[in-house]
Amino acid sequence: MIHRMAEGPLTNSLDSVADVDRVVPGELRTEEMLINMGPQHPSTHGVLRLMLRTDGELVLEVTPHIGYLHRCAEKIGENVTPYQFIPITDRLDYLAAMINNQGFSLAVEKLAGVAVPERASFIRIIMAELNRIASHLVSFGSYALDMGAFTPFLYGFREREYILDLFESACGARLTYSYISIGGVTQDLPEGFIEKLTQFLDYFEPKIDEYNDLLSYNQIFVKRTTNVGVISAHDAIAYGLTGPSLRGSGVKWDLRKCVPYDIYDRFEFDIPIGVAGGSDGIPREAVVGDSWNRYFVRMQEMKQSVRILRQCAQQIPAGEFRNKPKGVLKLPAKEVYLEVEGGRGQLGFLVIGDGKPIPRRVKIRGPSFCNLSIANHVCRQILLADIPAILGSIDVVMGEVDR
Repeated sequence: MIHRMAEGPLTNSLDSVADVDRVVPGELRTEEMLINMGPQHPSTHGVLRLMLRTDGELVLEVTPHIGYLHRCAEKIGENVTPYQFIPITDRLDYLAAMINNQGFSLAVEKLAGVAVPERASFIRIIMAELNRIASHLVSFGSYALDMGAFTPFLYGFREREYILDLFESACGARLTYSYISIGGVTQDLPEGFIEKLTQFLDYFEPKIDEYNDLLSYNQIFVKRTTNVGVISAHDAIAYGLTGPSLRGSGVKWDLRKCVPYDIYDRFEFDIPIGVAGGSDGIPREAVVGDSWNRYFVRMQEMKQSVRILRQCAQQIPAGEFRNKPKGVLKLPAKEVYLEVEGGRGQLGFLVIGDGKPIPRRVKIRGPSFCNLSIANHVCRQILLADIPAILGSIDVVMGEVDR
């Protein structure tokens, strides 16, 4: 849908004789237009509507319009028990639902003083890191599709199927799991799960280098993403960006390493960040904070998740998989705020109790919502074709934006 700008300071309408005198004979006069991109456009990654103010192929301003997937998640959390709210957390970032389960469970456990068995903590880390890889594979494949490359999409979803098979064997679900719950996990790992996990890691790790050869270093992809949508470290922090969008700007901040939760402090892994081109195989056109670096951080993070998973497979102990409190779980009259490193950044849960089984207040800090806030700042004076490149590199999930 296209709307012409009827008036405004930047329109080229001739309002006076002086304007006519300034017109160069034969010069092409353009007029600004407002263009709706979405909410059904495939490269807006869900029901996101972008209002673009354009001058020809040049984008002057971008205004995101959200709320098409709003489901009152926080209000639901204030009307059900924490156990009943676990399935609702699945529907936030539905591409990394295990991490949503983990974050809310940790917040309630901290508030109510519920201990978690050691084996359950290991299982949680395994599921969270597998889900992080699955989430990044969707980002890798869909981003390639946005840039016009179809094959990486098939490769990414092929490997993701192996992860979903592992999830299905553990809890019976493939997208929304409700597996990580308060006190641990809902059921123990099935027999042979760790062996299948190790086999998958041996198969998958070399595939990441194959993806890089296929897409990351592809000259067409490099030209479309390097030095496009550059976000400085200062701007990334000022706008509240977290996750790969922040680390792509060169900021070494990952909650799993900097503010460890659960048992992440037991594992060795690195924090990938955006780097300038010309070294270590990085395309010379790459700029810290550009769309390519935000994408490539996710590719490197998959390798780090493999490192964590191998350590979990070697160290996981025997024992109980859940410590379920007896009777009705009542939440003390105090508040807790806890953040975890989700697939797209810092996912936070504020839970306030008042001595009853149902929380008095539940507030969710969705990373996709905060990351999307920089869209208007970074999408100015760019070409229309750069919008999918920038938006895809930020990688928002609308279930997490609207909640």
